[in-house]
Amino acid sequence: MIYPEVPEPLGIVMHLHGGGSTGASALKSGLAGEAHSRGYIFVAPNGEHPEARWTKDWSVRADNMEFERDDAEFLARVLTDIRSNTDLSEAPVLLSGFSRGGSMVWNMACWQPEFADAYAPLAGAFWERLPTRCVQPLYLFHTHGWTDRVVPLEGRSFFDDTVVQGDVWASLKVLRETNGCGKRQPETSTFDGELWLRHWTDCDAGRIDLMLHKGGHSAPEGWGPRMLDWFEELELR
Repeated sequence: MIYPEVPEPLGIVMHLHGGGSTGASALKSGLAGEAHSRGYIFVAPNGEHPEARWTKDWSVRADNMEFERDDAEFLARVLTDIRSNTDLSEAPVLLSGFSRGGSMVWNMACWQPEFADAYAPLAGAFWERLPTRCVQPLYLFHTHGWTDRVVPLEGRSFFDDTVVQGDVWASLKVLRETNGCGKRQPETSTFDGELWLRHWTDCDAGRIDLMLHKGGHSAPEGWGPRMLDWFEELELR
């Protein structure tokens, strides 16, 4: 599903909904409106797995979970269709997602990094078993609530510990090693009101930004504009 067309679009913003939700709900979000107002095509596909434990979901890599659709392939087809029906064959792409959609963003960033130019997961990270390293360095801006109990920063387990959410800190470690962040600690750490930010900008390649907020399983106020500002500051066009 695509947000209404914009004249001379700057690029594509694709957002993956959370588990149990739909792309239609994302089309009504503030992120959709913000992306459209800046001149982006906004795309919100549906995660559909009728035979899985969670039907409105994405095929996030995890031990002891199986899906009938490979969503990495599905999203690639969606993007190909968008490019073939617009003048955006070379336009930059930002992939964002919330919760399970955020976890799918981590998967795409790690295993299919050529899919998008930058990645912005919200309240979702890898599920176990975590990779030891991603395919190549990348740009990623992760946002998480300090009091999130649905996807805690340290993860949690389901189904008698057979399916386990990954630890966000461990996910970031994988990415630091992939990007060659030899110093481990961020180059800068800043505060902006009730937001805590850490920036790994001096790695061998790519960039990692982490934003924590005091809330739970949700986006902090102003997340959409801030995330799009970050994407535009990368100057990927």
